Amino acid sequence: MARGAGRHPRRPAARSTAQRSCSVTLRPAVGRNDCSKADLPRLVLFDMDDTIFDHTKTCRAAITRVRRERRFLRHRSVSQLSDEYQRLLAATHPEVAVGRRAAGDARAERWREIASFCGTALDPRAATELSDEYRAIYQSLRRPIDGAPEFLRRLHGRTLIGIVTNNEVAEQEEKIRYLGIERSVDLLVVSGEVGVTKPDPMIFRTALKRASVEPGQAVMIGDSWENDVRGSLGAGIRPVWFNRFRLPRPEPVPVVEIASFRPLRAVEQAVLGAGTPADDGSAAAAARAL
Repeated sequence: MARGAGRHPRRPAARSTAQRSCSVTLRPAVGRNDCSKADLPRLVLFDMDDTIFDHTKTCRAAITRVRRERRFLRHRSVSQLSDEYQRLLAATHPEVAVGRRAAGDARAERWREIASFCGTALDPRAATELSDEYRAIYQSLRRPIDGAPEFLRRLHGRTLIGIVTNNEVAEQEEKIRYLGIERSVDLLVVSGEVGVTKPDPMIFRTALKRASVEPGQAVMIGDSWENDVRGSLGAGIRPVWFNRFRLPRPEPVPVVEIASFRPLRAVEQAVLGAGTPADDGSAAAAARAL
């Protein structure tokens, strides 16, 4: 995700959530990119934020820009502001992700708390104005995780591709269009539609049901150990941990780990289960280690 604010070429509109949710088009294999369709899992699921879409770096870049314009924010470093914003986001986002709270209201509250963190009190109107300023900058700086769109295109037509994500439906559909990956995604399952968030196994089982795939025929790739690794294991799906910041492994669980989507061939081997340490890498083996 290393682009600036340039826009992408317009593409045909993505299918609606209802269309993606209710119908999955099975495409024939096209015989390319080293491995046949038979070698791949029938369904490869991805997280969205910080797996396909680079939320963390976009957020930090937007905070850096807002800090330049707002003197009171300079009482804290960019790192301090970013860390506090992510802490507040983790606290407020779950309610947004299941539709119990408006995203704009939660964002304004976060910026009111950030201002307080910097020693400044903002009234609701000022907090909303600051939140809107941040949002506009954030939208202009959006970027994908490096290599993620290419990896989706590499798998396209050889297996079913799904996204399982905690957020509002409209927000995630718009990201798919912005990133230009709508033609590579067969299935979108969003917490705002399902009514539960990852790591609840129900959201993963919803994806399996819509794709008509058994848990052992699927793989889940995501950055969150709790939401994506533990969550998919709870549904019997083999996880691949996308650990681009090279965080320490929270638990000694035999899970395949990748730090990048490049080189594409190596990532494909991870999805196939190659290089798994000391066992078969199955969801059952990993779940037993929890």
